[in-house]
Amino acid sequence: MSDDVTVHGLLAEGRGRLANLHQGPLEAEVLLFHVLGVDRAWLYANGEKAVSADKRDRYVELIERRTMGEPIAYLTGVREFWSLPIEVTPDVLIPRPETELLVETALDLLPAEKPCRVADLGTGSGAVALAIASERPLWEVHATELSLAALTVARKNAESLLPGRVQFHEGSWLDPLQGRFDLLVSNPPYVAEGDRHLDNGDCRFEPRLALTPGSDGLHAIRRISSDAVKYLKSGGCLAFEHGFDQGTEARAVLDGLRYADVETRRDLENRERVTLGYR
Repeated sequence: MSDDVTVHGLLAEGRGRLANLHQGPLEAEVLLFHVLGVDRAWLYANGEKAVSADKRDRYVELIERRTMGEPIAYLTGVREFWSLPIEVTPDVLIPRPETELLVETALDLLPAEKPCRVADLGTGSGAVALAIASERPLWEVHATELSLAALTVARKNAESLLPGRVQFHEGSWLDPLQGRFDLLVSNPPYVAEGDRHLDNGDCRFEPRLALTPGSDGLHAIRRISSDAVKYLKSGGCLAFEHGFDQGTEARAVLDGLRYADVETRRDLENRERVTLGYR
């Protein structure tokens, strides 16, 4: 890029570099917002302003990394989830829109006006736990995470968004929890090792531990479902996200463990996404 570049000129070059990506023009804007610390209105009102050399260099670097496939969320360090700006790093899974169904399901299962104990298992960035806590001030919300690096991200998100509202625990799934809960939720790894999706898109850059439990895509779901029986109150509910083609198997897991009223809810694209059952 030239030494004397305006805002609009820099944006035009970024769009050109990302032209082959599905949302390339939009992503070029997002990265420029991020680098300049401005919003869209400022960007278009100040298009002829010159951009400093350090910011030009930073933008060029991010554009280059995006052309190599690095997720936009990791480049900007944030992904909106449930209208919350969730900080993300390569230590955590990037929150997906379809996971908001897990939050919707959780909010639908228990009364808002009643104090309830809820835990998010394998919280990652803390997105699900924080979304639930943001909507239910009377609920006692816990979150567990095996990865200390991920837990650090989750705690930082909680501190900036909802201080003191979520209690975090380091450990595998239910192991670090005490007492019984009205509701347990989880978005566990459910992609079978060797699945071609692991080598495509954002998945290439995300922590493998958060994506796949190994050769059996339902391994984590089976363990959580089995252990949850000991942590749920009578009538308590377990709800978890899974792959769009795993609904039948997920229901079979809960049926085999004698959960009651087992059902699967569908996402906005009418795909089976969240399965639940009661103790």
